Amino acid sequence: MDPHEFHGKDIPHIKLDPDMTIEDLVDVFASTGYNGRQLGDAAKLYAQMIEEDATICLTVSGAMTPVGFGGIIKTLIERGFVDWIITTGANVYHEDHFAWGLPVKQGSFDVDDMKLYENEIVRIRDVYIKFHETLEAEDELIQKMFGEDFPDKPFTTAEFCNLMGKISKEKAKHPEKSFITSAYEYDVPVYISTIKDSSLALNLVVHRLKDKIYNLDFVREIIEQASILYDSKKSGILELGGGVPKNTAQQTGPLLDQILKRDDGGQDYIIQITDARPDTGGLSGATLQEGKSWGKVQDAHNGMVTVYADATIAFPILALYVLSNQKKREPKRLYKKLDKLYEKLRDDYLKNPSN
Repeated sequence: MDPHEFHGKDIPHIKLDPDMTIEDLVDVFASTGYNGRQLGDAAKLYAQMIEEDATICLTVSGAMTPVGFGGIIKTLIERGFVDWIITTGANVYHEDHFAWGLPVKQGSFDVDDMKLYENEIVRIRDVYIKFHETLEAEDELIQKMFGEDFPDKPFTTAEFCNLMGKISKEKAKHPEKSFITSAYEYDVPVYISTIKDSSLALNLVVHRLKDKIYNLDFVREIIEQASILYDSKKSGILELGGGVPKNTAQQTGPLLDQILKRDDGGQDYIIQITDARPDTGGLSGATLQEGKSWGKVQDAHNGMVTVYADATIAFPILALYVLSNQKKREPKRLYKKLDKLYEKLRDDYLKNPSN
């Protein structure tokens, strides 16, 4: 339809009902305007991605797990609504607190941080974490997981997280309280886009100073990520925030097309929840339409929705909507298929290097 003509759905005079469901609420959002409409459209697009059996990547920037959102990610994994993940080291590190029963509490943002420091309390906005009982306890766990017994051979962050999920599944006090353990159980690859920028990497230092070498095979993991897209009939991303996780998922298209000359075209669907502005030139605020010029998305006009909102508000609405109206999907178990996907892309490229 020509957007310059007077047509479209009538704007309703909204009436809320005490018996309304999350599906009813999303329908209300979708029938309105502004970011309410975008949120409604995003929820429906997420449902469409599930219905069409798209391979779905969840990207999570910042630190969403300290406020408990790892539980939502865990549920989506177990329903088959997330097939692979790209996130920050912070989200993996802090998620493990819940598995091991380390204290994380609601606090306040209107405080004197000098006094918090004296009281050995670490603050993330209005979330409190104990310095010794939580951070140092988690540090000891990470150091033990990836100490002398961790193999001295090239590894990817997906392998790193898979081992972490395995150990927490087998030994943690509350393994059911971690999306990392669920990712291990359901073979969902979890990539950390910038592992060195996190406490996970900081805890490897104690072993490195004793001459243990950590060889992160970052090239292999970007090939694995592109091979997931290459093998998918339909592919989509749900982006919580922007940053490096967003670009890591989206650069799969340019790798296939710009570098490997595959003419793949990029993602079929992308949902972005962000509070970043596009006019500053940063990747976090870059529009999805702009990504078409890079070959990150198939179509600059369809299959994309950006919601300018706080992800801690919008994400639970999207998640509950699809949990309410979509049947559980069979897990794709991509982690166990990564070697074959890698080989498929490699063999195709070597047979047709300038296709």
